[in-house]
Amino acid sequence: MRAVSQKSFGGPSVLELVEAERPVPRSGEVLVRVHASAINPVDAAVRSGAFPLIGQPPFVLGWDVSGVVEEAGPGARYRVGEEVYGMPFFPRQAGGYAEYVAAPSRQFARKPANLDHVHAAALPLAALTAWQGLVDLAGIGEGDRVVVHRAAGGVGHLAVQIAKARGAHVTALASAAREEFVRGLGADEVIDSRAVDFTSVLSGVDVVFDSNAEGERSLSVLREGGTLVSILQHGDRELIAKVEASGRRFAGVSVEPDYASLEAIAALVDEGRIRPYVSEVLPLAEAAKAHELIESGRTQGKIVLTV
Repeated sequence: MRAVSQKSFGGPSVLELVEAERPVPRSGEVLVRVHASAINPVDAAVRSGAFPLIGQPPFVLGWDVSGVVEEAGPGARYRVGEEVYGMPFFPRQAGGYAEYVAAPSRQFARKPANLDHVHAAALPLAALTAWQGLVDLAGIGEGDRVVVHRAAGGVGHLAVQIAKARGAHVTALASAAREEFVRGLGADEVIDSRAVDFTSVLSGVDVVFDSNAEGERSLSVLREGGTLVSILQHGDRELIAKVEASGRRFAGVSVEPDYASLEAIAALVDEGRIRPYVSEVLPLAEAAKAHELIESGRTQGKIVLTV
């Protein structure tokens, strides 16, 4: 099969298209013929060596996949021919930048019927991060006041929609250039994160969803008993101590595969309440270009590779 691998840490140019051995599914696993695989900021951090999550190269990056079951091992949840999507094995190597991925069937869910593979692949890691933070950990519900940092980004634009689907009042932090986009996601308020200090205009918030390492500054806008959800500082003991000392709750998100949450997300997609935004679609062979784009810091929504 074709796959994008790397022999060393480095810039996007270390990514190269190679021939690799096709995986074989074990009991309870499925072999998925990948149609699309999304790029996430963590991919670039692992590639460069800044975040050596899966050890030393060589390895194949990629966790977000959408495709069709090609083979099903004994006891697998799906049959050959079913369309599935998921984020297998994270934070271990999954090898999503490839034509085939084999993984436990319970790490996949049936693809949302209303999405093609490109848009389905854009969901798993980002949507699960938002869901596990906002729903599982913070337990947001009707009328809660929620602030979302980097609301136009890959995780942020889904966090806005998930919060709205749960009945929350959402304040989105984004640049002025992204205001129309973020309001289109359902945000009730948008604050220009480049021109306005959010700590000077917000207070009494129930939940802050922080994907921008703004945990300490976000404390001041939370009500007593409110929850800080952090996806970048989830292991920061000093921050955790400050949050708890202030009478607030800390919820650190380290995203993990979860087919039940993927099914709940797919249901909201098919109801028209969540829609992933894909800014760029590139062929597998142009993975290096996709990494250049994700590292630019100007990405709106997600970047997806077609396989």
